[in-house]
Amino acid sequence: MKSIHSFKKITAVTISTSILFASCASKTMIQSNPSNAKLYINNEFVGNTPFDYKDSKIVGSTNDVKLEKEGYETFYSSFSRSEKADVGAIIGGVFLLFPFLWTMKYKDSRTYELLPVNGSSQKNEPLTSVTDSKAKRLRDLKQLLDEEVITKAEFEKEKEKILNE
Repeated sequence: MKSIHSFKKITAVTISTSILFASCASKTMIQSNPSNAKLYINNEFVGNTPFDYKDSKIVGSTNDVKLEKEGYETFYSSFSRSEKADVGAIIGGVFLLFPFLWTMKYKDSRTYELLPVNGSSQKNEPLTSVTDSKAKRLRDLKQLLDEEVITKAEFEKEKEKILNE
């Protein structure tokens, strides 16, 4: 009887540890249009797009992104480890408390749109809030369409407004 109890304990610890270590890391595919842009994360050059980024930072950690490509404006953005729930880490957290530090993951992928240099002497400004705001509004609008709160015609009309801002 004692050996069965020990076996159950060892099995539970092994399973929770496996889930914990599998769930600590999170990754996201970073793409740009056009591709092959120089990618800097937290002011450190990491490679060219497309790039598969992976880390084991805790929930809420933010990464600054900078993309550079000749003939295009420098693009600035950021992403945070709070975009998607990690079920494995949540289950692991039931057995051990510290996996709750990794209960959120990055989105699977993200694509950034680079704008061509228009020849003016405008200062390159970070486009994060404008781009992220438009994307969020479009996602929210699409969700309303999917939930049949608005019609396809209303969706198209509002989408056009957002894109032309």
